[in-house]
Amino acid sequence: MMNPWRLRLLSRLDTLGTVRAVAEADGMSPSSVSQQLAVLEAETRTKLLERTGRRVRLTSAGVILARRARAILDHMDGVEAELRALGEESTGLVRLGAFQSAIHTLAVPAVTRLAREHPHLDVELLQLEPHESVPALRSGEVDLIITTTDFDELPLGPDLDLVPLATDPVLLVAPADHPVARGGAVDLAACANEPWAFDMPQSYMANLALRLCRQARFEPRVVCRFGNYMLALQHVEAGLSIALLPGLAVDRRYRVATRELAAPVTRTITAALRRGAPPRAAVRAVLDTLRHSPDLPQPEPG
Repeated sequence: MMNPWRLRLLSRLDTLGTVRAVAEADGMSPSSVSQQLAVLEAETRTKLLERTGRRVRLTSAGVILARRARAILDHMDGVEAELRALGEESTGLVRLGAFQSAIHTLAVPAVTRLAREHPHLDVELLQLEPHESVPALRSGEVDLIITTTDFDELPLGPDLDLVPLATDPVLLVAPADHPVARGGAVDLAACANEPWAFDMPQSYMANLALRLCRQARFEPRVVCRFGNYMLALQHVEAGLSIALLPGLAVDRRYRVATRELAAPVTRTITAALRRGAPPRAAVRAVLDTLRHSPDLPQPEPG
């Protein structure tokens, strides 16, 4: 009989690419991972791995099993939750990944409501930006994510089910006494000579901001990079930079001015889960709570 834990290791090897990466993700040594995968080969009586130089890769049979393993593991989680539920009550653990600006506006309020309405349901909340959350969802590390459909570098494929949650404008954020604060919508070309605060390289917002600046025909002079929107807002508030940030990220406690763009940019905030077997009751409860979050701009129909 195949061991579910070893199946998860095989699935992660398919996603992460190396035994070392799987070991780091699971807090194991590479030799322990290799040993467990060898046991899985014995359990299945099938050659799942082959060595190419100093690296190990999946055979064609290994690829098939790794990708089927995700559905198998999801099904086992669902059965376990149903047995614990003894009915329709939502129970068990749901791992929810969410990008930074969605955590305090969407995820935390949802988890708070769930704690009241489903006391036997546990939610593990993980901060994962779009470039991190989609691979984590596909590998089975999380059950549900809050992401955006607008991350061009990592498109959402037919293997995922998408549920639109809200829309959110991208805003120019400037010091409160900056000249741009006195105007209306801003043409980015007018900000070509300003110092810019950017997100970390290759992140969703860093790539989007760079793309918008280049569309306005200038290369931004980046003076700082932060992986935390609060730090970016502090830098802008101090008069040291301007930034492009999603509306949900702008904490009103900071003394900054926000302006819409002359060519508006709006992102669609979306929940995503793996397509396949119907989601278990606990995942449905989390998704339904996210969909009914109050005071958020709703996505356009269609």
